[in-house]
Amino acid sequence: MSSPSLDIVAIGNAIVDILSPCDDAFIDAQGMTKGSMQLMFSPAEADALYAKMGPGTEASGGSAANTVAGIAALGGKCGFIGQVASDQLGQVFAHDIRATGVHFDTPARNGEPTTARCLIFVTPDGQRTMNTFLGASQFLPAHALDRDLIANAAILYLEGYLWDPEEPRAAMRAAIDIARSAGRKVAFTLSDIFCIGRHGGDFRALIGDGLIDILFANENELLALAETDDFDAAVATIAAKVPTLVVTRSEKGAIALSGGAQAQVSAEPIERVVDTTGAGDLFAAGFLHGQAQGWDLEKSLKLGAICAAEIISHVGARPMIDLKALAAAKLG
Repeated sequence: MSSPSLDIVAIGNAIVDILSPCDDAFIDAQGMTKGSMQLMFSPAEADALYAKMGPGTEASGGSAANTVAGIAALGGKCGFIGQVASDQLGQVFAHDIRATGVHFDTPARNGEPTTARCLIFVTPDGQRTMNTFLGASQFLPAHALDRDLIANAAILYLEGYLWDPEEPRAAMRAAIDIARSAGRKVAFTLSDIFCIGRHGGDFRALIGDGLIDILFANENELLALAETDDFDAAVATIAAKVPTLVVTRSEKGAIALSGGAQAQVSAEPIERVVDTTGAGDLFAAGFLHGQAQGWDLEKSLKLGAICAAEIISHVGARPMIDLKALAAAKLG
């Protein structure tokens, strides 16, 4: 087995985020569940909700794309695979991800639908409520995979959000086969309770078949996956089935279990939570970067907490300061 030339290659939704502040009353009036993600199934639905938004900030996003952008900012070598359309938003996404230093060359898709967009409403407490039109991202075909890129990355990282549409689900299964045939690790993030509700059986099967090496979940997702209300029982159940389990717990910090070892870190203190968009994505960036560097669980978790704290201190899911310098200052 040859040494990998990249740290991480991620496959995920290629999305442009549009973020706008709102109050709780707006969330209630639109019938949204605060702090969750829901899908919009047509451009008309997305346009109608967009028309109700206040002034917004446009930024490239997508869960796995945010993660590799964070790893690149830390000095890691990354690639991203995701489907955009041949339109303006597709050009914005491609420019932004490449500008972070991430390798991205998935061919754009001609015709409808448009590039994916996520309308994100941020309440005064920093909670984000996401409404996603998956657009072109749900048509990522297996033949668009860069097999060499996947085989040459130490870790393949997949997002649960992209498991919903049939075509990219098949592409991700193919990518898992490529990575494992090359002797690489596979990391998977559950993404949202919504995803577990629709595809929990698939996720449990992937874990049961030994196809996932690193599993990311927040506390609620872990409980849903384990089908229990007991956190300790959920940890014990899932940790027994994956080589490495990472669970984020918001203000309670995070834990990781691997090979009989366990580590826990507190959340990094910040003055004010501005926007939680991308917190889990950047936590994963810090942890995966640490693992790619051969760090232990505690140091990897610490870097994850540092990255998450930076993201929630401002609007948007991409770092706004020198993340590598911040990590060096915090970790010593």
